[in-house]
Amino acid sequence: MGIKGLTKLLAEHAPRAAVLRRVEDYRGRVIAVDASLSIYQFLVVVGRKGSELLTNEAGEVTSHLQGMLNRTVRMLEAGIKPVFVFDGEPPEMKKKELAKRLGSIKRNDATKDLNRAMEIGDEDSIEKFSKRTVKVTKKHNDDCKRLLRLMGLPIVEAPGEAEAQCAALCENHQVYAVASEDMDSLTFGARRFLRHLTDLGYKKSPVTEFEVSKVLEELGLTMDQFIDLCILSGCDYCENIKGIGGQRALKLIRQHGCIEEVVQNLKQTRFSVPEDWPYQEVRTLFKQPNVCTGIPEFVWTSPDSQGLMDFLSTENSFSYDRVAKAVEKIKAASDRYSPGRLKLLTPVASLAGSRTEKEATCILGSPGQSLKARSAPQVCKSSSAGFGYSSSKPFMLGMQSGFHGRALSFI
Repeated sequence: MGIKGLTKLLAEHAPRAAVLRRVEDYRGRVIAVDASLSIYQFLVVVGRKGSELLTNEAGEVTSHLQGMLNRTVRMLEAGIKPVFVFDGEPPEMKKKELAKRLGSIKRNDATKDLNRAMEIGDEDSIEKFSKRTVKVTKKHNDDCKRLLRLMGLPIVEAPGEAEAQCAALCENHQVYAVASEDMDSLTFGARRFLRHLTDLGYKKSPVTEFEVSKVLEELGLTMDQFIDLCILSGCDYCENIKGIGGQRALKLIRQHGCIEEVVQNLKQTRFSVPEDWPYQEVRTLFKQPNVCTGIPEFVWTSPDSQGLMDFLSTENSFSYDRVAKAVEKIKAASDRYSPGRLKLLTPVASLAGSRTEKEATCILGSPGQSLKARSAPQVCKSSSAGFGYSSSKPFMLGMQSGFHGRALSFI
């Protein structure tokens, strides 16, 4: 769900916080992609025949692989340097809250709601109901990780929420922006947040780019107040106050400044605050999420052509010609965006609020030999990675241009 109604709220109260761009406008940029949420989308929409998902000869669902392959090739052709981030263990509060919601909703009803949302193009509802009708398994995630590694792309397995890890990468100048459909990327403090970069209808829908600094400026709120607004509006980690949506939450935060004052003033009104409402714990979760910050530099390599053919065509019933064309597109993108044609990227000013000093573990992966992070501020596990790392430049990103060239750095 992310943050309930935040898209609509920002459209009305912070319209200048978002701009529309083409996918190609991010040529040469390193973008952190919320892979776990993308898989939900692909399972819901890609390759559907009526209500059924496409499968391979063994009867296993393959729509997540089709979606991941198509959208990733599209990003590479646009010259984007994607880093895919996968969810780790969800916070205990989220487990309890989602279990509570799912227990009160019939799957058949959610499926009907999803179909209606898809018919009218209601993005927030599609996201919400897809999570209630589709279950992403460990195999789905492992399949996509294997695919991305074979394509020569780096991945990050976050210790906690993928969107929180994406925001931390953005704050530490390791990526230019975060690509997701989940609006709580902003709540975690992602400086630049992109919607529709992985959209299935990318040819018709431009990318919507939000800047959190402009969101705060337009709303007239501090980051702390914005987090409180999101909690009041409704998030994944706790129930909200019945009768209070985004509009009323914004009015209350502007009037009272923080949730404590809002709750104090609501005692004399018709609104009932949930018993033992853990808003303070949720606030801490947004401000100090479980993320890893000592991550080495990312490296992109040439695709494993034979490995892709074996995995997609032989194991998952993709047509030989389709896989061959995809490999050629990846290689062509590698040649087109060679080191000499990519510009140095300059990071924007740091915005406090998403980094944590908490000890955390993440797993990094891309083709190549394993490399342990040296002199990193936090412990990281590196799995099969070909990463270059400079301990003297902990907040500078080196990226392998053209997926195989020399390293460029933030300056």
